[in-house]
Amino acid sequence: MEECQQNDICKFSLLPDPEDDHQTKKWGKFMCYLRERKKAGVVEFRSVTFHILAPESQSYPAVVLYETILKDSRVCKKMEGVSGRSNTSEETCDNIPHTKEMKSSRKRHGLVAESSACNSVEDGPIILDPAVKKKTSTLASNFVKTSPSYLKTLSQTHGGWIFGAIAELIDNSRDAGASRLDISIQSMYSKKARGKVPVLCVFDNGHGMTYAQMMKMVLFGHDRPNEHCQDQIGRFGIGFKTGAMKLGKDALVLTQTSTSRTVSFLSQSFNENKINLEIPVVAYYKKGQYMEFDLNVQSKRAAEYNLNAIKEYSPFNEYVIGEKICLFGEEGTGTQIFIWNLDRWGADYTLEWNSEKTDENPVGHDNRDILIRSKRVRSRPGQTSSNVPLDYSLKAYLEVMFLNPQMRITVQGCSVITCHLEKSLDKKAVISDEIMGRTIHLTMGRSDVEWDRVNCGIFLYWHGRLIESYKRVGGQKHNAVTGRGIIGVADITDLIDDEDGNTWVLNSKQGFQDCEMYAKLEEWLGRKIDEYWNTNFDNLELRNGGELTEAVNDWVQCASCRKWRVLNPNFNTESLPLEWFCHMAPFNGKCDIPEQQMEVGVITVSEKISGHNKLAQPVVENVRQDEDVKNVKLIPPSTENKGKPSSDATSCEDELGDDFLQGGSDTPRSPLKRLLRGGIKSNC
Repeated sequence: MEECQQNDICKFSLLPDPEDDHQTKKWGKFMCYLRERKKAGVVEFRSVTFHILAPESQSYPAVVLYETILKDSRVCKKMEGVSGRSNTSEETCDNIPHTKEMKSSRKRHGLVAESSACNSVEDGPIILDPAVKKKTSTLASNFVKTSPSYLKTLSQTHGGWIFGAIAELIDNSRDAGASRLDISIQSMYSKKARGKVPVLCVFDNGHGMTYAQMMKMVLFGHDRPNEHCQDQIGRFGIGFKTGAMKLGKDALVLTQTSTSRTVSFLSQSFNENKINLEIPVVAYYKKGQYMEFDLNVQSKRAAEYNLNAIKEYSPFNEYVIGEKICLFGEEGTGTQIFIWNLDRWGADYTLEWNSEKTDENPVGHDNRDILIRSKRVRSRPGQTSSNVPLDYSLKAYLEVMFLNPQMRITVQGCSVITCHLEKSLDKKAVISDEIMGRTIHLTMGRSDVEWDRVNCGIFLYWHGRLIESYKRVGGQKHNAVTGRGIIGVADITDLIDDEDGNTWVLNSKQGFQDCEMYAKLEEWLGRKIDEYWNTNFDNLELRNGGELTEAVNDWVQCASCRKWRVLNPNFNTESLPLEWFCHMAPFNGKCDIPEQQMEVGVITVSEKISGHNKLAQPVVENVRQDEDVKNVKLIPPSTENKGKPSSDATSCEDELGDDFLQGGSDTPRSPLKRLLRGGIKSNC
C-alpha cells in the first residue's frame, strides 16, 4: 500500500449509523480488518469513488477520501448518498490511487480549489458542491447515548401517585379519538418467568399510530404543537415513557391503522447490562389481506432481530400477537398496551384488583375495580377526611377525570359511570370573571356525596382533563368544616396556556407550576368560595319555638393581654384590624381591666367535633337550669373559626334536643357557627 498524503485530497469523517447490535459488530470487524491489513475499502456510487480508511483507534471515526469522475465534461453532476449506509457495492483493495493521480484527475475536470488541503479530519471535508456540503456538514455533530437506567428515572415522575401513570395512557387514547377504552389486569404466561404473571392491559379503538407516530411516542421528547389544540392533552413527549415505566418494568405497544401495523417494546429487562438504550420496533404495511414487513423503514434482518427480542423477553410470540391483533377486527384500528413486571409494594404489587363479582355486595354494586393497595389519601392543605375514594379507586378517579367524558370506559370488565361534575351540584352558581385579562368560568354548588364524606374544594381541569382535585381555598384551608360539601369546577386552559405554546401545567399533569397567574387564581378562588359560602349557607338563626332570637353582642380578643372585650351593639366587626388591642375602639381601655363576664341565661354557641360523628356538636355556657331551651334549633351551616374563643362548657346534646342538632326538616345537617363568644339570649 503506497503512502497517501491525506492532507492533499478531499476527505471527511465517517460515523456509522447501524440499525442494531449486529451491524455495530460487523462495522467493528470491518474496521479491524482494514487496520490490521493496512487496506482501504472502496465504494463506487454513480460518479463518485469513496476510499474508506480505518481509524487508528476504535474510538475515532473512519476517514473517507473521495474523487469524482465526470461522464460529461460540460456538466458537473451533484454527488448524492454520502452516508454510512448505501446499497452500493463495496470491495477491498490493496492500494489507494496515488495522491498525485487523484489530484491530477480533479484538476482535469476543474474540481480543485485554490487550497485543497485539509489540516485535520475534524476540520471537515472540502466539498465544492453546495448541495453535498449541506448534506455532509451534519457528520461532525455530537450525539449522546441514553443509559437504560434512565427508564427507571422517568418512572419517578409518578412516584407519588400511580394513577397518574395510568392517566398518561388514557390521555393518549383520548387524543387518538377513541370512543372505547378497556383497562384490566390479566394473567399471561411468561417464558422468562416460567409461569403466569399479571399484565396490565389498556385497549382502545382510536385511529392507531403509523410507524412515524410510534417512533415519536417512544422517543424522549418531541416538538410541542405550534398551535393550541383544545382537545389535545399530550404536550410534553414523555407521558407514555413516564407512565409505562412507573406501572411496570416492561411494556409492549401494538397499534394498527387502516394501512399499517407497528409493534414496539420498551423494556428495562431487555436493556439490562446494556450501555445504550435499545427499543425494538417492528413495522408492517398492509398488502392485500395480509401484513408484511415494511422494508421502507427497516431491513428484513432488523425486523426479524427485533421480533426475536420481543419473543424472548416478553409473554408474546407470533401466535399471541396474532391473537391480540384479532381484537381489532378485520378493518379495525386502535392501540393495545401491555405492561408486566408491575410496580411492587413490599412483597406484593402496588396495585390490587378484583376480577369477579361477589354475592356479598349490595344489589347494583359491582366491586370489580383496580385499587392502590395502600389506600392512602393524598396530601392536600386543609384535608382531614380519609374518605376520598378518588385517591385509591381507579373507577372513582375515572368518573371525574374528564370534564366532558366522551369515552366508554371499563375497568376489569365493569363499566365506569362517568359523572358530569358540574351537573351533579345543588344550589349551583356560575361566575364569569377575568384574571390578568383572561376569562375564567367557575361553577360552584353543594354535593350531598361530598357532604357525607366531609370533603370540599375546587376541581381544576386543563383541556378538559382533571389536574387538581379537592383543592381547598379561602376559609376551606383553615377549618375542616368550613365549606363542607361545597365543590367548585373550572377549566383553566385559557389561563394556564401562553400564546407561544408554553403551559404552566407540570409535566406529570398532576399540578400547576408556581407562577403569577396561578397565584392570582388561588386568591380569586378563595374570595369567590367564601362569598358563596357566606351568602348561601353561613347564616345562623336560633329559634325559641317559632320566634327568632337576636344576638346580644359580639366579642373581640386583645392581641396583647388575650382578654375578651364586648363590642358595642351594631358595631361593624369588619372595621377591626387584624391585630386589635384594648386601647383601640370601641373598648378604648387598658389591658389590666378585668375581663367582662357573660350574663346568666345567655347561650354561647361554639363548635366541637367528637369521635366519628358527622355533626359538630353545640356547646353551651352559663345556662340556667330552670330555663327550657329544647326548642332552640339551628338553620343552617357553619363558617370558619375567625379567631373566636372556644368555650369550656360541656356538650349539651341532651339539653338542646334533636331539633337543635338536626335543624328543620328542610335544612341540611350542618355544623354550628362559632360566634365571637357572643351570646344568644333565651326568651323562655
